[in-house]
Amino acid sequence: MLDMLTGFVQELRHAGIPVSTVEALDAAEALRFADIGNRAAFKATLGSTLVKNARHYGTFETAFEVYFALLRPAPGEDDADVPSPGRPRPGLQPEGGESGAGEGELEALLQSLVRALSAGDRGLLRAVARRSVEQLAGMERGRPVGGTYYLYRTLRRLDVDGILERLLEAAAESPHLTALEERLLREEYEGRIESFREEVRAEIRRRLVADRGREAVARTLRRPLLEDTDLMHASREELAMVGQVIHPLARKLATRLAQRRRRGRRGRLDFRRTVRRSLSTGGVPMEPQFRIPRPARPEVFLLCDISGSMATFARFALQFVYAMSGQFSKLRSFVFVDALDEVTAVFEAGADFEAALERISSEAQVLWLDGHSDYGNVLAQFWERYGGDLTPRSTVIVTGDARNNYRDLRGDVMPAVAEASRAVYWLNPEPRAYWDTGDSVLSAFAAHCEDVFEVRNLRQLEAFVEGLTLPQRPMRRLHLPGEFG
Repeated sequence: MLDMLTGFVQELRHAGIPVSTVEALDAAEALRFADIGNRAAFKATLGSTLVKNARHYGTFETAFEVYFALLRPAPGEDDADVPSPGRPRPGLQPEGGESGAGEGELEALLQSLVRALSAGDRGLLRAVARRSVEQLAGMERGRPVGGTYYLYRTLRRLDVDGILERLLEAAAESPHLTALEERLLREEYEGRIESFREEVRAEIRRRLVADRGREAVARTLRRPLLEDTDLMHASREELAMVGQVIHPLARKLATRLAQRRRRGRRGRLDFRRTVRRSLSTGGVPMEPQFRIPRPARPEVFLLCDISGSMATFARFALQFVYAMSGQFSKLRSFVFVDALDEVTAVFEAGADFEAALERISSEAQVLWLDGHSDYGNVLAQFWERYGGDLTPRSTVIVTGDARNNYRDLRGDVMPAVAEASRAVYWLNPEPRAYWDTGDSVLSAFAAHCEDVFEVRNLRQLEAFVEGLTLPQRPMRRLHLPGEFG
C-alpha cells in the first residue's frame, strides 16, 4: 500500500498538482484511521489531505480511478440478469479482434439496459456496462488506443440517446403525468444514463490498467490543470469551467482596488491644520492632520479582438468582461475586428452570457473592409469617438495578438491614448516566442503600455490581476522595439 501511495503522489505531481512531502506524510497518517475497505472513505481521506484547490479535484479523481481501479469480478459474477447467448470469454480481445456482438446479443443488451435504467437498478446497470464493454468495445491487448476510442465504440453501438427517447416514450403512455413530472422524469433518466456512461468508462479503465499497468494508463489520461489549459485551443466544456473561475477573479480585482482606495483615505499632509493643532502642545506637531481625499471609482475601458484567429480566446475575454461588468460601475467594453463597436449595454446587470454573445455576433458593427484585424484603424476609431472620455483615472485594457495584417499602424494614436489615461495594459494570448514575428507589431504598441502580459491560461490571468492591482509606478515602463522577438 505504501508503494502504491507513493506512486499515486508522484502521479499527482506529474499531473501538476502540488503535493509536498509533509502532505504525503499526512495522507499516510490519516489512512491509519480510515476504513480503507470503504472506497468512498479512502478516496475522501486522500482528497482532503493531498488536494488544496477545488479546481484540481477532477485531476485527482482521474488519477485515483487509475491507481486504485477496482478489480473486475470473476466471469458471471453480478451479471446473471444480463441475457447474452453465445457470450465471448471476458477480458481483452486478441490482437486484431473486433466487437463480437451479433444482432441478438445486442438486442439482449439493450433490453437489459432499458430495464436497468427504468428501475434505477445500479447493480444491473454495472453488469450491463461490463457486458457492453466485453462485447462492443473490441479492446485489443497491447494496442496503444486511449479509452475514449473504446468508450465511443461502445456507446455508439448502444445508441444511448435513442434509449433516452425510448424511455420517455414509454413514460408518456401514462395519462396521469403532468408537465412537471415529465420534466423531472427526463432529468432522472438523463442522470441514470450519465451514471451508465461512468460505469462504462470505469470498466474500460479497469481493463486498460490490467493490460498496460497503472503508470502507462495514467500517462495517457493526463490533462493540463484547468489553470494551465491553453485558452486559444480550449474546448467549450473547458471554457465553461473557466467561466466559473473568472467571476472570483473579477471580485478579487474589485476588492483589492477598493482596499487600496481605503488605505489611501488619509490623503496628503495638511500643514496648516497640523500647525494649528500643535498650538495646544506648545508647537510640537503631536497629531499630524491630513487632507481628506475624494476617492473616485476606477474607470476601465476593455477592448477585445473577436476576429477569426482569436475566436476561442475572444470567448474567454468576453467571459472576463462579463464577470467584471458586475463588479465595476464604470466599465466600458468594446469589441473589434477591423472596426470598433461599444457593447457595454450588452453586458448590463442581469444579462445572460450566452444571450450576450448572440447579440454581439449579430449586432456588433466590427467589420470595415475585409474582416481581417486592423489595430491601427481600430485604435484610431477608439481615440476619435471615445478619447474625450479618458481621464487620469482611466485604465485601458486591450486583448489581442497585435497581428495587424501589414496595415497602417497609425503610430500617433497609441501615445495619445496612453497620455490621456492612467495606464494601458495589453493581454496577448500568443506565446512570447511569437511576438513581433510575421505581421505581429506588438512592440510598437507595447512601448506606450504600462505593461504587456502573456495571457494564455488562467494562471497567467491571475498574474495579470495581481500586477494590475499594484500601486502605480512613477514612470511607465518602456519596452524597446524587438524586445519580445
